[in-house]
Amino acid sequence: MKPVSLRSVVNEMDVMSDEMTAYINKKTGELSTVSEEEASIVEAGNEDDEFIPEWQKETLSKVREVLESDDFVVLPDQFEIHEYSIMERFCRSLPDEELQDELLQAIRGSGAFRRFKDAMHRKGIQDEWYRFRDEALKEIAADFLESEGIAYLDDVGG
Repeated sequence: MKPVSLRSVVNEMDVMSDEMTAYINKKTGELSTVSEEEASIVEAGNEDDEFIPEWQKETLSKVREVLESDDFVVLPDQFEIHEYSIMERFCRSLPDEELQDELLQAIRGSGAFRRFKDAMHRKGIQDEWYRFRDEALKEIAADFLESEGIAYLDDVGG
């Protein structure tokens, strides 16, 4: 197997949500995203339902392969990524202690993500944040791939 693109893995991790789960084939490096709806249809054995369009039946066949094969493993999800922790590390990494304190205060309590985003844009440091976040995702992806014994090409940059 040729090395997997680290950028592709990071991109898959970045778009995951409660409704989507991303997988990688340990043998081929193939990335697959499965929606909660698709997984439910397959798990219930309803792929051949007459109301499912032909194009979706092809997709569901791939979903079944992903869900039933030991070759596919789930990429780190939002809980393993823990974006709040990344935001906190970013705040603590800033050399300006006043800015550090302001952002740390912004991420406390309910609405932390919105307040953080607002403060970041107000202070004009969104580029620094996105670089920091990208680097954190890159590290999480690389650690995951290494733990699964999957060779990768570091094509993310940064």
